[in-house]
Amino acid sequence: MPLLEVSRLRVTLQTQRGPADALREVSFSLERGSTLGLIGESGCGKSITALALMGLLPEGARVAGSIRFDGIELTTLPEAELCKLRGNRIGMVFQEPMTALNPLHRIGHQIAEPLRLHKGLSAAAARAEALRLLERVQLPQAKARLDAWPHQLSGGQRQRVVIAIALACGPDLLVADEPTTALDVTIQREVLNLISELVRQEREGTGMGLVLISHNLGVMADMVERVHVMYGGTVVESGPTAELFAKRAHPYTQGLFAARPRLGLARGTRLATIPGRVPELADLPAGCPFAERCPRVADDCRSALPPEFAVGAGHAARCLHMDAVFTAKAAKEAVGGVA
Repeated sequence: MPLLEVSRLRVTLQTQRGPADALREVSFSLERGSTLGLIGESGCGKSITALALMGLLPEGARVAGSIRFDGIELTTLPEAELCKLRGNRIGMVFQEPMTALNPLHRIGHQIAEPLRLHKGLSAAAARAEALRLLERVQLPQAKARLDAWPHQLSGGQRQRVVIAIALACGPDLLVADEPTTALDVTIQREVLNLISELVRQEREGTGMGLVLISHNLGVMADMVERVHVMYGGTVVESGPTAELFAKRAHPYTQGLFAARPRLGLARGTRLATIPGRVPELADLPAGCPFAERCPRVADDCRSALPPEFAVGAGHAARCLHMDAVFTAKAAKEAVGGVA
């Protein structure tokens, strides 16, 4: 049985323009000890997926479909039962550490809180474990930092504290939502290496799974075994990381790769761009969410959400015109272009 199984998940949010689907037909599964990445532009549904997994959706959100964690259906679980899982068996590293941490409580108190709540540790034992966790995430002067306030730490240090809180109770599942947002490149690499090492250690001991959310293709290549490309609240392509990177099937996936900066480009070379912009939730078309930006769009693309078509082993994409896409890709590659 998979550790996490999401099936045909649909999330409808209340907006000023009425109900709008933030997620449509999102499905994926994660085995114990495995890693999975969600990638796409801002507004594509990555963070909403994470909040749905945690049971932290905005008030008034409607959920259809299924989210099963270790055999437990989360979409119908009472809030009291969800609270027993959050911070205990499911940990989350939020996008912005300054807003994830409570400015009114010292660092040691915030790390100790889930330990006292879920593990029943005494104040002294929880503080000792909090210190061990800060040392584990390699926070400098860990003992002194226990009594520090969040504003006294740098962005990278705060992110290490957030990771320590997420790992405090030894979760079975770690959800990391853009864990390097607003950090400089050097600190980004340190934080990602830290998460990778901690996940590896936990996998060896307990089989912890990781769901990593990012817009960085390089991060996905280094960190996860499977990638799900999201657009317009839908997974438009999914597969093993190496397979998907080598054989990009969906036009949106190809657009993402074409737009990435690359070494060796001549000075002044303009990067490729995807025309248009991600539509508002209320403006998502009934059919393929990428239809209005796709160079291969046809009338049948707009009528209904395309089903998944097999591309390779464990690799699928939602595109009705796969042959045309691959023909164009092959032609470009033959003349040294980038598909």
